Amino acid sequence: MSSCNDRNSNDNSQLVIDCRALSKSYLEGDNELRVLSNINLTIKTGEKLAIIGASGSGKSTLLNMLGGLDQVSSGEVIVSGQNFATMSESQSAQWRNQQLGFVYQFHHLLGEFTALENVAMPLLIGGVKRSKAQQRARVILERVGLGQRLKHKPSTLSGGERQRVAIARALVSEPSCVLMDEPTGNLDADTAETVLQLLLELNADLGISFIIVTHDRDIAAQMDRTLVLEKGELYECPA
Repeated sequence: MSSCNDRNSNDNSQLVIDCRALSKSYLEGDNELRVLSNINLTIKTGEKLAIIGASGSGKSTLLNMLGGLDQVSSGEVIVSGQNFATMSESQSAQWRNQQLGFVYQFHHLLGEFTALENVAMPLLIGGVKRSKAQQRARVILERVGLGQRLKHKPSTLSGGERQRVAIARALVSEPSCVLMDEPTGNLDADTAETVLQLLLELNADLGISFIIVTHDRDIAAQMDRTLVLEKGELYECPA
């Protein structure tokens, strides 16, 4: 396998994420532990990308750095033309809220709030008026098939419904890209397939880019491209 470096310098206008020479290390006593090494990665508007790898290979760490949630040791991450390294913490948070959505294996919904309130939260944080935020949240919840569950709290929803609420929350701000960490990993096979098909439909309909970290090669096979993270390096998935 050859090292993955798929940047196209002539087509940067279409790039949602441009990750250049990204590395991540941690200090353990006097020793440096290298988790990621010289990662180059791009994703274009509307593209679906899977990143696969063994447990502990650094997939979640990479996803967190692409989303500006974890600091890089070296290299840079450019999201919709803006470099996280040149922004203050508050600027990064605002840009992340506008440009990126996140879906995790566990839904991370706020238990005291309804589905509608959970989905509206990113818009409220971004300064959108409550009435407009809830209207937009209602539209996306209806889009994911939960129009009749708006006032239900997470504890009264099934696992699949909770994950659909989490997906709606990630999409409500109409981000450029949604970063997903094992989004179906906590669901039974039938529910996982339903959620995956929903994600594929939303990608086709809305044109939002997806990066999905997964251990499931069946899921990866339905993406446009698949990359493998192994020993801290990113490779093109062999055919």
